Amino acid sequence: MPNRRRFLQALSTLPVLGSVLPNSRLLAASARRDLLKELGVRPMINAAGTYTMFTASLMPPEVVQAWEYGARHYVRLDELHDAVGKRIAALVGCEAAMVTAGAASALTLGTAACLTGTNKEFIRRLPDTSGMKTEVIIQKSHRFGYDHAIRNCGIRLVEVETGEELERAVNDRTAMMFFLNYHDPIGQIHAAEFAELGKKHNVPTFIDCAADVPPAENLSKFTKLGFSLVTFSGGKGLCGPQSAGLLLGRKDLIEAARLNTSPNSDTIGRGMKVNKEEMLAMMVAVESYVRRDHRAEWRKWEKRAKVVADSVSSIPSVQTEVRVPEIANQVPHLHIRWDESVVKISVPEVVRRLREGETPIEVVPGSKEDLIVGVWMMQPDDDRIVARRLREILRSAHA
Repeated sequence: MPNRRRFLQALSTLPVLGSVLPNSRLLAASARRDLLKELGVRPMINAAGTYTMFTASLMPPEVVQAWEYGARHYVRLDELHDAVGKRIAALVGCEAAMVTAGAASALTLGTAACLTGTNKEFIRRLPDTSGMKTEVIIQKSHRFGYDHAIRNCGIRLVEVETGEELERAVNDRTAMMFFLNYHDPIGQIHAAEFAELGKKHNVPTFIDCAADVPPAENLSKFTKLGFSLVTFSGGKGLCGPQSAGLLLGRKDLIEAARLNTSPNSDTIGRGMKVNKEEMLAMMVAVESYVRRDHRAEWRKWEKRAKVVADSVSSIPSVQTEVRVPEIANQVPHLHIRWDESVVKISVPEVVRRLREGETPIEVVPGSKEDLIVGVWMMQPDDDRIVARRLREILRSAHA
């Protein structure tokens, strides 16, 4: 009989097969590698925020540990999905929950749930909506780039502007009503009324709150308000995996959404796979977030903004102001502006020079009249590096 120990020892010396063994020494060696340097990719300072293009947030140690724990175990995926969903639902106070492959994935799966319910033939058929309700009502002002994730299901968006128009638009083809929380201030129908109209006409309502944590109370606010489904991005303020998200809401709709995605084959969401590592990490991210001292965190952000503001305040014509967006990314942002006849450099040029420095720094995309610095995703001492670099650039441009 072959010697098992010698076989494994020999196997571990092979360059490919040995690398897949669950060997702690191999994992440690991998952790010591500077993979970004090997690839020629420079790490950056995130003075922007939770933008996908800048890889959003970083997972805290306890979330990374959950990911690593998941990587060491096999499970039945549906069983883990059930357990994680139950834990998250209890944490945020809703009927049911599931981890999705980001908030855009949740938009597709939630829409699919409203179309198909648990009808297996309908699930198999999407985006062919034959025999199903085919219309989703949306305020014209709430159209946005990500509504493609809703249209993926083969529905037709019906645009309205007022509550009266919405009520006239509801008919026997209406599958869902969609609301973009970020655009609440610019729509004529606000969130509470929208949820009530959905209940009045017995139509499921779905609200996108992808970037709307903090504040922490938003995790439960919208299901309490009466929305049937709510989605949050997992990799923004919650600091979970960037490729994960949350779909919260009615138990029957979450059940239907689950049937429309992996590991179920022949579904519209089969490619929106969520692995066991993401599920566990997302659950721990929510646990960590609801326990966090949010006031202390806010004070930390204000302190970082002050460090950057103080560094440039003595430069002639430079003005600074801390602003907090009304809804999405509702955290302190430092706005910096100057008179270009005194400090002879444009905002886009400052953005370029920050990006091209020895350590790349990214600020809020689209900064034009003001240079906008997001401080909440900075790591320790990043505020001082950003402050020093901004002071150098603006001083050098001072006539």
